[in-house]
Amino acid sequence: MGRAVLQLTFYGLLMALSASQPNKGDWDIYSFHINSTVTGRYATTIITSRVANRMEESKEIEFHVQIPKNAFISKFRMFIDGQVYDGVVKSKEQAQQQYTEAVSRGESAGIVSSVGRTMEEFKTSVTVAAHEKVTFELTYEELLKRTLGKYELLIHARPMQPVKDFKVDVYVYENAGISFIDVKGGLSTKALANAITKTHAANKAWVYFYPTVDQQKICDSCGEQGMNGDLVIVYDVNRDAALGDIKTSDGYFVHHFAPSNLPRIPKNIVFIIDRSSSMEGRKMKQTRIALIHILNDLAEDDFFSVLTFDSQISHWKRKLVQATSVNLEGAKEFAKTIRSRRTTNINAAVLDGARMLNEHLREGSASILILLTDGDPTAGVTNFEVIQSNVRRAIAGKFPLYCLGFGFDVKFEFLEKMSLENNGVARRIYEDSDADLQLTGFYEEVATPLLTDVTMIYMGGTNLTQTNFSQYYNGSEIVVAGEIIDNDIETFSPQVVAISNSRKMKFSDSSTPVEPSAETVTEGLLQRVWAYLTVKQLLDKELLFSGLEKENVRKVVLELSLKYNFVTPLTSMVVTKPEGENTQVLHKPKEGEAEGSRARASSGQHLLSGSSQKHGGVHQQANSDPDLTYRLTRPSLHNHPGPHIGKDHPGPPGDGWYGSDFSLHSPVLEDSVPSHGNAYFDSFDDDSVPVMATSAPVSHRLLLKAENQSQPLCFDVTGAAILKLFHHPSREVYMNGELDSVTNGGFKMIVVHVGCDQHVEVDTEGVTLRDGQSTTRHTGLDPITAGSVTVIKRDKEIDVAAEDVRVIILVHEKNGEKFLWPVLRQRPSASNTEGVLALKTEYEVKRGRRKATLQIGNHVIKASSSFADDYSISPTMASPCWLVSPDQALQRPLQDFCTAQI
Repeated sequence: MGRAVLQLTFYGLLMALSASQPNKGDWDIYSFHINSTVTGRYATTIITSRVANRMEESKEIEFHVQIPKNAFISKFRMFIDGQVYDGVVKSKEQAQQQYTEAVSRGESAGIVSSVGRTMEEFKTSVTVAAHEKVTFELTYEELLKRTLGKYELLIHARPMQPVKDFKVDVYVYENAGISFIDVKGGLSTKALANAITKTHAANKAWVYFYPTVDQQKICDSCGEQGMNGDLVIVYDVNRDAALGDIKTSDGYFVHHFAPSNLPRIPKNIVFIIDRSSSMEGRKMKQTRIALIHILNDLAEDDFFSVLTFDSQISHWKRKLVQATSVNLEGAKEFAKTIRSRRTTNINAAVLDGARMLNEHLREGSASILILLTDGDPTAGVTNFEVIQSNVRRAIAGKFPLYCLGFGFDVKFEFLEKMSLENNGVARRIYEDSDADLQLTGFYEEVATPLLTDVTMIYMGGTNLTQTNFSQYYNGSEIVVAGEIIDNDIETFSPQVVAISNSRKMKFSDSSTPVEPSAETVTEGLLQRVWAYLTVKQLLDKELLFSGLEKENVRKVVLELSLKYNFVTPLTSMVVTKPEGENTQVLHKPKEGEAEGSRARASSGQHLLSGSSQKHGGVHQQANSDPDLTYRLTRPSLHNHPGPHIGKDHPGPPGDGWYGSDFSLHSPVLEDSVPSHGNAYFDSFDDDSVPVMATSAPVSHRLLLKAENQSQPLCFDVTGAAILKLFHHPSREVYMNGELDSVTNGGFKMIVVHVGCDQHVEVDTEGVTLRDGQSTTRHTGLDPITAGSVTVIKRDKEIDVAAEDVRVIILVHEKNGEKFLWPVLRQRPSASNTEGVLALKTEYEVKRGRRKATLQIGNHVIKASSSFADDYSISPTMASPCWLVSPDQALQRPLQDFCTAQI
């Protein structure tokens, strides 16, 4: 199939979305899943939309979703007609060149994206033939920010039509323990209450949102076009140590610092309020309401003042006064009289506010300067750089400046740079009915300083993210990430030095050296958190620099964005697409970017899939290549190194196997698409051997996804077998699966062993939990918890979490027969994990499409193009694959992945 280049473009503002509303009769979204996994406050969310063209002619199919502003898109894929089209992150210049070349050929951009209050909009489309299907898959990542004592994961659901298979799955794992979890947002209404299931078990939590087609039409903003609203997962973690939560893994660390049992610091605060003519009307009314509310919240040991400005400055008081009841009443009366007029002299106003704070420096207090404006400077000094220089000299690093930009007429980048230069942040206030709540909400974030002059020190650390913070506020959190020099944990020593009131404080744990994280951190997680934080903070620094310094910062950001596949303001994602499609660019917008200014242009999951087929079928033929045909005889018998389990409670199997022989057969499928399946697998740390022999001529095809290629490998296993799916000996977690002996090509039983006493047996009808001498059978939907094991049974899937491993077991049905398929959703980074699901596969294609030579590791092998059904998703989907022998795909003898006992 010929290919052209697709470039997906983010614009600053939404353009003409109403121009092309989809006709729901043209195509059917038959499945829409949002799957979000949060580990250590880092969220990875995958949106999967499966769409069918029900028409008798080709149709343009849309994929239209919203993602949080702070997130980076890290993967986008389309599956069309058995082909996978992957997005590749490139520098914006490279993507722009491809875009320009496409425009010169008469192609045009067709994607629009907008910046909203908290979300960015992503939209693309592709032409799909009559009665064909397409699958869109978008992955994005974000570090959740703690605000007012909680983290919030925001999920927006808007598939644009009611969907029969609509699911939102959220899993939260926090080793420190989850203190509470709640579900809010526009979709958590009473009418949808029974569609939401929440389960909380110590350090793990699940939220499921499965509305029916009828329920998708009845929320406040829903209707005939289906669901349209937010689901907000709110939670916080337990905090014991004053030094905070420090995770280490693979030479990286992440430190979450959020002490709580500290006395509040009295504050000195000046409010600078823009009263220029553009503030007239609702904006000024809302500002007065918010200011009065904020004044009511001041404590008596706080000192404050208010000044307003247009071309002139008006003071309520020319110096700070104590927040007594009399003074507060006087200030509120002043606030009620604020009226809009004239032009805007930002320079004079901010300098006067800084003067007032500088004249009132008192020991044991924290000073804060807050500016609210809705426009650009139009009186006095109007040059942005001169104003920024004046303000920087006046503040001299003694206190933070927070700039609130009201609406979109303000030059937001000017406010942002001025705040960053003075240890503050800029925040846009949106012109809406709740603008007063936005203003008071921001104040609440900075209302209670607990520490000032915070310095994070890491002996033995390098490549650190930001380590100096002017103030730490109650309910917030400081996060620092970095590398550990030579991965030497013994010499790595963190400490925090800060001022509390007028007292210097040191947070450390010198008596207990930092040790490797007790939990096995999800593979690569800390490195990605470090990369995410580094990119975010460097993008802020870029605003402050010019010339060579600016170019050096941009170079580092670009290198990290390309390495970690982040779509940032310096990169774009290019996606190959069927020939004849338009060329477009996916590009991340910047806050406050004007419409038209951008006219240019799974992570952590390892997939093994399987299927079964009868030999001798009309579409199969034996392969004549001797490298693809195996027969195992008389394997050696070894003892299992793990825990001993009695006959009634079988544990992780030994290396021995029983039976006279076991055969492996790999048919080559040139033009047919047989019934195959896929499953996510990972390996167990167990050397046990294969399978019980069977005479049933049934072959199971397994897909093994590669980390560097879109097309997976596949291989066939003939006969009933018990496979080691995932063995994690350092956590004493072992998962095995027994393949069925029918033509459906799945597992009839999967067992998860945790230690010596806990065993979860999953079959197609229910779950059996063996906890010590107790055995219980569960067929209902109530959560099951025993020790570190939690099992949640839902329609057609079972969610099993044990220690830091999480697996979803899907229940499929074909021709009236049910079977299981495992999907590893949380993979630890321990180096001694084994099993099919633990494999990390990479290969290179040397030549050919139907016939190819692949290099897997140090081996060059022959492969043929084939297909298999992907059972790791529901509903299943045919996937193209490179067919090789089991030993070649696994890079070890298949018998190493088999066991005699489940």
